[in-house]
Amino acid sequence: MSHENIREHMEIIGADGVHVGTVDKVDDHRIKLTKTDSGMGSHKGHHHYISTGLVAGVEGETVRLSANGAVAVQFEEE
Repeated sequence: MSHENIREHMEIIGADGVHVGTVDKVDDHRIKLTKTDSGMGSHKGHHHYISTGLVAGVEGETVRLSANGAVAVQFEEE
């Protein structure tokens, strides 16, 4: 899946339709999430990343992942 269609402020949802985050930008083969969607507790307040390898498709203003939301957040990187 090409990540060329992924743009800033697009919503990222899991295969189950659960909100995972909002695109800040794409860095190489990772999607940088906005800080407001990046973790809880000690993880809050800094950016997290999701691999573009998890992207199943782009539909309008939404990036749909191949994994369910709860599974996708386990793959987030700092």
